[in-house]
Amino acid sequence: MRIDSHQHFWKYDADRDQWITEDMAVLRRDFMPEDLVPLLERNSIEGCIAVQTDQSEGETEFLLDLASRFSAIRGVVGWVNLRSPNVHKSLKKYSECRKFRGVRHIVQSEPDDRFMVREDFVNGIAALQDHGLTYDILVYPHQLPAAIELVSRFPSQPFVLDHIAKPSIRTGKQNGWIGQLRELSQSKDVYCKVSGLVTEADWQSWTASDIFPYLDVVFEAFGCDRVMFGSDWPVCLLAGTYDRVLSLVRDYTSGFSHADLDAFFGLNAARFYGV
Repeated sequence: MRIDSHQHFWKYDADRDQWITEDMAVLRRDFMPEDLVPLLERNSIEGCIAVQTDQSEGETEFLLDLASRFSAIRGVVGWVNLRSPNVHKSLKKYSECRKFRGVRHIVQSEPDDRFMVREDFVNGIAALQDHGLTYDILVYPHQLPAAIELVSRFPSQPFVLDHIAKPSIRTGKQNGWIGQLRELSQSKDVYCKVSGLVTEADWQSWTASDIFPYLDVVFEAFGCDRVMFGSDWPVCLLAGTYDRVLSLVRDYTSGFSHADLDAFFGLNAARFYGV
C-alpha cells in the first residue's frame, strides 16, 4: 500500500487564506481532489491523508465531505478547538465519521513558545486519547522543547511531527534542531513526516545535496518504522512539482530494503492513522 501522508485541499478565499502571500501566488487558486488524484494514480499511490490548513470546524467538515466522496482520501486530520471546555463534544461528533483520524493545530503561528504545554491545550490532548485520535505536531525548531515536554506527558498518545519541524534548510542554521529532534524521537509513539522539505530550502535553486543531510538525521533518529512520506501538495508547488518531490525521496531511499520502502511509503502511515 502506498499512501501520501500529508497534503491539503482548499477553495481559495483571499480573506481567509492570508497566509498565501504575494510570493506564493501559484497557490492562489482552488486545489481539489480532482487535481490530486491523477498525480497519485500516475505515481502508483493508492491514497492520501488530507490535513487541515484553516483553524475552523468548517474546515474539518469540508475535508470530511470530500473524504466521503473520494475514496483516495483515506483519512482526515482536521481541526477542533482543543482548548475548549466542550472539546469532548466536538471530538465525539467528528469521530462518528470513519475517516476522521486526527487533529492538528497550527502551533507554528502561535507567539507563545510554550503554547503546547498550556493547561487548556494539554487538556485537549488528553481528550484525543479518550477518542482514539492522533495529533499532528506543526512547529518550528524553537518550539520543539514544548513539544518534547508535551509528548512526555502522554506516552501512549500517537503523535506525528510534520515537516521534520521545519529546520531552515535555506540558511543551514539548525538552532539546536538535531539534538531536539533526537530527544523527541525517544518517545516511541512519535512518528515523523518527511514532508515540506523543499519549501524550507531555496525555492528556486535547491538540490538533493541540500536536503539529504536532514534526511540522514531523521532516519537515524526515528528509524524506518516511524517515518512516513508526505508530499505537502499543493504547498510543495512553491519549490517543485509533485513528481519532483517524490523523486527526491525515492532517490534518497533507493538503497533501502523492500520492507523499509513499504513502511516509509505507506505502511507506517496506514498503521499510524488506522486506515
